[in-house]
Amino acid sequence: MTRVLVVDDDFMVAKLHSRYVAALDGFTVAGVAHTGAEALRAADALRPDLVLLDVYLPDMDGISVLRRMRAREEHRHVDALFITAAKDPHAVREALRAGALHYLIKPFDRAALQEQLRHAAALRARLDTLDEASQEDVDQIFATRPRGSRSRGLPKGLAAHTASLVERTLREHSEGLSAAECAEAGAFSRVSARRYLEYFAETGRAEVTLRYGGTGRPERRYRWIA
Repeated sequence: MTRVLVVDDDFMVAKLHSRYVAALDGFTVAGVAHTGAEALRAADALRPDLVLLDVYLPDMDGISVLRRMRAREEHRHVDALFITAAKDPHAVREALRAGALHYLIKPFDRAALQEQLRHAAALRARLDTLDEASQEDVDQIFATRPRGSRSRGLPKGLAAHTASLVERTLREHSEGLSAAECAEAGAFSRVSARRYLEYFAETGRAEVTLRYGGTGRPERRYRWIA
């Protein structure tokens, strides 16, 4: 069983990622933290095998959190996977230098995260069974890192650029939007807005509520939660 510590400053995002972890066989959520200080205390108390880290935390960045963990002898065994909206190449470089297994850029679907989780567990298991690593073993280990694509899972006809625009529009309206309101705010067609909103809802990144008015069908409203 791989014990996972989920670290994200957004309570809803942390809850969503925890749900993704808990749904995967062989994984359990050891704890959740919303600041760097909480993450360090949780790591001391819970001794997780894997940490899911956001770069953007209110008190310190996630890369600094990982470095502080790795500086402690009792946490040398901990693996880390960054799950973040940070696209700065410097952040990617520093995460790699700090020892991250991978760097997954939001938004992504459940399958993308779970593939990274499986990879982390498989890598740990393989290294644990080796008495001595041959060059072939090393080559295979370093060659098996799965891709983490932003466009992974997008249905045919949906574009990553438009998905980003719809995501940004939803993020800017935390109270939620209807498809018509989203289309107006983002300057794209209502039909396009609805397709992307429904996709985000199906993949667990947007929450759908129904607002009942007078006669006719209730209005579907979408709120970003990932």
